[in-house]
Amino acid sequence: MILINLLPYREEKRKRRKNAFFVGVGFSALLGTGLVAATWALLLHLTDEQQSRNQYLGSQISLLEAQIKDIANLRAEIEALKSRQRAVEDLQTDRNTPVHLLNELARHTPEGIYLTSIRQTDKVVTVNGIAQTNERVSEFLRNASRGSEWLDKPELVEIKLANLSANTRDQKRLFEFSLRVSIKTPSAEAAAGAASAVAPNRS
Repeated sequence: MILINLLPYREEKRKRRKNAFFVGVGFSALLGTGLVAATWALLLHLTDEQQSRNQYLGSQISLLEAQIKDIANLRAEIEALKSRQRAVEDLQTDRNTPVHLLNELARHTPEGIYLTSIRQTDKVVTVNGIAQTNERVSEFLRNASRGSEWLDKPELVEIKLANLSANTRDQKRLFEFSLRVSIKTPSAEAAAGAASAVAPNRS
Protein backbone atom coordinates (compact mmCIF):
# COMPACT_ATOMS: atom_id res chain seq x y z
CA MET A 1 0.00 0.00 0.00
CA ILE A 2 1.27 3.47 -0.83
CA LEU A 3 0.94 6.14 1.90
CA ILE A 4 0.48 9.70 0.83
CA ASN A 5 1.08 12.56 3.32
CA LEU A 6 -1.60 15.06 2.69
CA LEU A 7 -0.38 17.46 5.45
CA PRO A 8 1.86 20.39 4.47
CA TYR A 9 5.32 18.92 5.18
CA ARG A 10 7.05 22.28 5.21
CA GLU A 11 4.95 23.52 8.04
CA GLU A 12 5.63 20.36 9.99
CA LYS A 13 9.33 20.70 9.40
CA ARG A 14 9.27 24.32 10.49
CA LYS A 15 7.44 23.33 13.67
CA ARG A 16 9.98 20.65 14.44
CA ARG A 17 12.81 23.13 13.95
CA LYS A 18 11.02 25.62 16.16
CA ASN A 19 10.56 23.04 18.90
CA ALA A 20 14.20 22.00 18.58
CA PHE A 21 15.24 25.64 18.85
CA PHE A 22 13.22 26.19 22.01
CA VAL A 23 14.56 22.97 23.46
CA GLY A 24 18.11 24.13 22.70
CA VAL A 25 17.44 27.55 24.17
CA GLY A 26 16.00 25.99 27.31
CA PHE A 27 18.92 23.62 27.62
CA SER A 28 21.37 26.50 27.12
CA ALA A 29 19.53 28.55 29.73
CA LEU A 30 19.65 25.66 32.19
CA LEU A 31 23.31 25.08 31.41
CA GLY A 32 24.09 28.82 31.82
CA THR A 33 22.14 28.94 35.07
CA GLY A 34 24.03 25.92 36.32
CA LEU A 35 27.38 27.47 35.37
CA VAL A 36 26.42 30.75 37.06
CA ALA A 37 25.32 28.90 40.20
CA ALA A 38 28.50 26.81 40.23
CA THR A 39 30.63 29.91 39.73
CA TRP A 40 28.75 31.73 42.49
CA ALA A 41 29.18 28.75 44.84
CA LEU A 42 32.89 28.58 43.98
CA LEU A 43 33.29 32.31 44.65
CA LEU A 44 31.48 31.97 47.97
CA HIS A 45 33.74 29.05 48.90
CA LEU A 46 36.89 30.96 47.92
CA THR A 47 35.63 34.02 49.82
CA ASP A 48 35.01 31.94 52.95
CA GLU A 49 38.45 30.39 52.67
CA GLN A 50 40.07 33.80 52.18
CA GLN A 51 38.20 35.19 55.17
CA SER A 52 39.32 32.27 57.31
CA ARG A 53 42.89 32.85 56.12
CA ASN A 54 42.57 36.54 56.92
CA GLN A 55 41.30 35.71 60.38
CA TYR A 56 44.19 33.29 60.92
CA LEU A 57 46.70 35.86 59.69
CA GLY A 58 45.11 38.51 61.89
CA SER A 59 45.40 36.27 64.96
CA GLN A 60 49.01 35.43 64.10
CA ILE A 61 49.79 39.13 63.56
CA SER A 62 48.30 39.89 66.97
CA LEU A 63 50.50 37.22 68.54
CA LEU A 64 53.57 38.57 66.74
CA GLU A 65 52.75 42.12 67.83
CA ALA A 66 52.49 40.93 71.42
CA GLN A 67 55.82 39.11 71.09
CA ILE A 68 57.44 42.17 69.49
CA LYS A 69 56.13 44.30 72.34
CA ASP A 70 57.59 41.85 74.86
CA ILE A 71 60.90 41.88 73.00
CA ALA A 72 60.90 45.68 72.97
CA ASN A 73 60.24 45.71 76.72
CA LEU A 74 63.05 43.21 77.28
CA ARG A 75 65.41 45.32 75.19
CA ALA A 76 64.44 48.41 77.16
CA GLU A 77 65.09 46.55 80.42
CA ILE A 78 68.43 45.28 79.09
CA GLU A 79 69.45 48.81 78.06
CA ALA A 80 68.39 50.13 81.45
CA LEU A 81 70.48 47.44 83.17
CA LYS A 82 73.44 48.23 80.91
CA SER A 83 73.15 51.94 81.66
CA ARG A 84 73.04 51.18 85.39
CA GLN A 85 76.09 48.94 85.01
CA ARG A 86 77.93 51.67 83.12
CA ALA A 87 76.94 54.18 85.79
CA VAL A 88 78.29 51.91 88.53
CA GLU A 89 81.50 51.32 86.58
CA ASP A 90 81.90 55.05 85.97
CA LEU A 91 81.37 55.74 89.67
CA GLN A 92 83.96 53.12 90.54
CA THR A 93 86.41 54.60 88.05
CA ASP A 94 85.70 58.17 89.16
CA ARG A 95 86.23 57.19 92.78
CA ASN A 96 89.72 55.92 92.02
CA THR A 97 90.59 58.57 89.44
CA PRO A 98 92.02 61.21 91.86
CA VAL A 99 94.33 58.62 93.41
CA HIS A 100 95.57 57.46 90.00
CA LEU A 101 95.88 61.05 88.81
CA LEU A 102 98.07 62.11 91.72
CA ASN A 103 100.10 58.92 91.41
CA GLU A 104 100.69 59.50 87.67
CA LEU A 105 101.60 63.16 88.15
CA ALA A 106 104.05 62.28 90.92
CA ARG A 107 105.58 59.52 88.80
CA HIS A 108 106.00 61.62 85.64
CA THR A 109 107.00 64.96 87.19
CA PRO A 110 110.77 65.38 86.68
CA GLU A 111 113.15 66.98 89.16
CA GLY A 112 113.19 70.74 89.06
CA ILE A 113 109.39 71.06 88.74
CA TYR A 114 107.10 71.96 91.60
CA LEU A 115 103.33 71.68 91.17
CA THR A 116 101.36 74.47 92.82
CA SER A 117 97.77 73.62 91.86
CA ILE A 118 95.75 70.88 90.19
CA ARG A 119 92.21 71.52 88.99
CA GLN A 120 89.95 68.93 87.33
CA THR A 121 86.94 69.72 85.11
CA ASP A 122 85.21 66.56 83.84
CA LYS A 123 88.00 64.66 82.07
CA VAL A 124 90.40 67.60 81.72
CA VAL A 125 92.98 68.49 84.37
CA THR A 126 94.75 71.85 84.54
CA VAL A 127 98.14 71.72 86.24
CA ASN A 128 100.02 74.83 87.37
CA GLY A 129 103.55 74.81 88.64
CA ILE A 130 107.04 76.26 88.81
CA ALA A 131 109.96 74.93 86.73
CA GLN A 132 113.67 75.68 86.88
CA THR A 133 114.06 75.58 83.08
CA ASN A 134 111.99 75.24 79.93
CA GLU A 135 113.58 71.84 79.35
CA ARG A 136 112.02 70.56 82.56
CA VAL A 137 108.56 71.50 81.28
CA SER A 138 109.27 69.80 77.94
CA GLU A 139 110.40 66.68 79.77
CA PHE A 140 107.23 66.74 81.85
CA LEU A 141 105.12 66.91 78.68
CA ARG A 142 107.04 64.05 77.09
CA ASN A 143 106.67 61.86 80.18
CA ALA A 144 102.93 62.51 80.36
CA SER A 145 102.40 61.75 76.67
CA ARG A 146 104.49 58.58 76.37
CA GLY A 147 104.47 56.44 79.48
CA SER A 148 101.17 57.10 81.22
CA GLU A 149 98.14 54.82 81.42
CA TRP A 150 95.88 57.58 82.73
CA LEU A 151 97.18 60.83 81.20
CA ASP A 152 96.55 61.70 77.58
CA LYS A 153 97.10 64.63 75.20
CA PRO A 154 99.19 66.94 77.41
CA GLU A 155 99.12 70.50 76.13
CA LEU A 156 101.12 73.51 77.28
CA VAL A 157 98.84 76.46 77.94
CA GLU A 158 101.29 79.11 79.15
CA ILE A 159 104.84 79.53 80.35
CA LYS A 160 106.38 82.75 81.64
CA LEU A 161 109.17 84.07 83.83
CA ALA A 162 108.45 84.17 87.54
CA ASN A 163 110.57 85.70 90.31
CA LEU A 164 109.47 84.14 93.57
CA SER A 165 112.23 85.27 95.95
CA ALA A 166 111.62 88.39 97.98
CA ASN A 167 115.35 88.94 98.48
CA THR A 168 116.75 90.68 95.41
CA ARG A 169 120.22 89.17 95.99
CA ASP A 170 118.79 85.58 95.93
CA GLN A 171 116.39 85.99 93.00
CA LYS A 172 116.40 83.01 90.64
CA ARG A 173 115.19 82.81 87.09
CA LEU A 174 112.23 80.45 87.37
CA PHE A 175 109.39 79.70 84.98
CA GLU A 176 105.73 79.63 85.89
CA PHE A 177 103.76 77.28 83.62
CA SER A 178 100.26 75.98 83.08
CA LEU A 179 99.29 72.89 81.11
CA ARG A 180 96.23 70.83 80.37
CA VAL A 181 96.04 67.06 80.25
CA SER A 182 93.14 64.70 79.59
CA ILE A 183 92.28 61.71 81.75
CA LYS A 184 91.85 58.52 79.78
CA THR A 185 90.35 55.25 80.96
CA PRO A 186 92.93 52.49 80.68
CA SER A 187 92.20 48.88 79.84
CA ALA A 188 90.71 46.63 82.50
CA GLU A 189 94.01 44.82 83.06
CA ALA A 190 95.94 48.07 83.41
CA ALA A 191 93.33 49.54 85.73
CA ALA A 192 93.42 46.42 87.93
CA GLY A 193 97.21 46.56 88.05
CA ALA A 194 97.18 50.25 88.92
CA ALA A 195 94.57 49.67 91.62
CA SER A 196 96.65 46.90 93.19
CA ALA A 197 99.72 49.14 93.04
CA VAL A 198 97.90 52.02 94.71
CA ALA A 199 96.28 49.86 97.40
CA PRO A 200 99.45 49.45 99.56
CA ASN A 201 99.96 53.21 99.46
CA ARG A 202 96.51 53.70 101.02
CA SER A 203 97.35 51.43 103.89
